[in-house]
Amino acid sequence: MVRADRNIRNKSIYAVKNKMYLLLLLVPGLAVLVLFTFYPIIKMTVMSFFNWKIGFSQTSEFVGLKNYIDVFTDPIARTALVNTLYYALITVPAQMALGLLAALLIYGIKKFSLSFRLLYYLPVITSWVVVALLFRYIFSNQGLLNYIITDVLHISDKPVGWLSTRWPALTATTILGIWKGIGWNMVVFLAALQAIPLELFEAASIDGANSAQRFFYVTLPCIKGTILFALVMLFIGAFNTFTPINVITGGNPAHQTEVVLTWMYFQTFGTVGKMGYSAALSVIISLIVSVIAVILFRVIKPENSGGRL
Repeated sequence: MVRADRNIRNKSIYAVKNKMYLLLLLVPGLAVLVLFTFYPIIKMTVMSFFNWKIGFSQTSEFVGLKNYIDVFTDPIARTALVNTLYYALITVPAQMALGLLAALLIYGIKKFSLSFRLLYYLPVITSWVVVALLFRYIFSNQGLLNYIITDVLHISDKPVGWLSTRWPALTATTILGIWKGIGWNMVVFLAALQAIPLELFEAASIDGANSAQRFFYVTLPCIKGTILFALVMLFIGAFNTFTPINVITGGNPAHQTEVVLTWMYFQTFGTVGKMGYSAALSVIISLIVSVIAVILFRVIKPENSGGRL
């Protein structure tokens, strides 16, 4: 009886030690998470209620909801939000559709599939700044596209000001965003396709399903979770777009091509220096992205699908 009690006590001590070891292993990761994720979010939220100053000798004045009111009444902020939504609604579906198409094509290739994966993924690893400068040259007044239109095809006598007006300039940036994102979507969807059991396709073929029916009734339900993952990640990425706008248009003409991140950057580090305003804008955009993510989870419902996140 004494030996049994001793064994139980030893097992309890061993279990407590294991939990302590696990906690010690988790401490570095939790510290990094708190330091670089939770603290900046809390700090940003606090800053949004102040006229924040970064100087040591300067005092940050509490202004309450003034920064939020300024954001909602700022016409350029509304323009930036509309431009961001336009960029997201164009680039996200196009990236996903073309990425899924590329994944389906590579999935059906037996030879040289690795080479095709590399070719599709190359745009992803290229520098945003370099390709943005390239696109700015292509769409500039004296660029490649105008050269083809005026000197090669003779469609117009004068060069078209692609980057001089709002929507053509934004369209140029969306084309860049789509081109850059196809490879990432291809990799994600290809991994999901390879995880689908082949028995499902064989059973569908035996039942007389053609290629289109197998795609809509077997493939899509099985990768539903992956579709949700890609949608959420791409929407977050679209709301964080900065480099293509900043390099190609710089927010011009007259701030008409600003997106939320470029306008936030201008307000923070430009001549204005309104850090509280930028913090409030950041909080608002975070809430918008969170609402979009919740809606996507509600609509797609990955728990009812065969795919996994």
